[in-house]
Amino acid sequence: MRKSHPVRRAVLAGAATVSAIVLLLSLKPASGPGSAPAAGGAAPPVAAQSPQGGRDAGASTVTGDAVRTQYGPVQVRLTVSGGRITGAEAVQAPKGGQSDRVTADAVPKLNRAAVAAGSADIDAVSGATYTSAGYRQSLQSALDKAAAPAGSGSGSESESGPGRGTQVLTGDAVRTQYGPVQVRVTVSGGRITGVEALQTPKGGRSDRITGEAVPKLERAAVAAGSADIDAVSGATYTSAGYRQSLQSALDRAGG
Repeated sequence: MRKSHPVRRAVLAGAATVSAIVLLLSLKPASGPGSAPAAGGAAPPVAAQSPQGGRDAGASTVTGDAVRTQYGPVQVRLTVSGGRITGAEAVQAPKGGQSDRVTADAVPKLNRAAVAAGSADIDAVSGATYTSAGYRQSLQSALDKAAAPAGSGSGSESESGPGRGTQVLTGDAVRTQYGPVQVRVTVSGGRITGVEALQTPKGGRSDRITGEAVPKLERAAVAAGSADIDAVSGATYTSAGYRQSLQSALDRAGG
């Protein structure tokens, strides 16, 4: 009987020691590895958020008018920061059939051109005449909206002039030997800032002639600031109808 007591005490002491070790091990991870991921997981979003917020602070987003073209509407949205175009995207563009391919090729080029030029004075993309024309007009309307609320110290205010907003005027539909021609003009601050052909001769050879002539007539109208522009070689009737419709639109602006 006397020998059994020391053994029992040794067993109990060993069990108590094991229990203490298990308890210590179970408490230790609570303040170690478990808390490290929580702290590490919270830090990255905060670090990533602050620079992003700094970039957006001085930028504004402006959406231009939706411009109807022969193949569907075109609408441009701009990001403007510090008075400069920092981003451009087409919110709407012609789609379906061949338009999908043309749009996919043309729109990225127009976006890059708008950012590079910092204005709507960009060249049409070859093979995307109507989309390019609609893009330029929507782009210009977005720029006009961006300039409108700017303070009196803004250099862009002189383009629209105090109290002189932007007008979009549609000229008469002029009948020609190959079909009607009708022009819509955007006038800002007394200047032509955009021109779009709403109707032009189409079908057969007319499609090719119109595709070549209309962009040239548009650029000439904006550059001249009037309907006093030269006819495009090989498109005599279209040019004459274009000038006549353009003049009728400008007459409405003057009235």
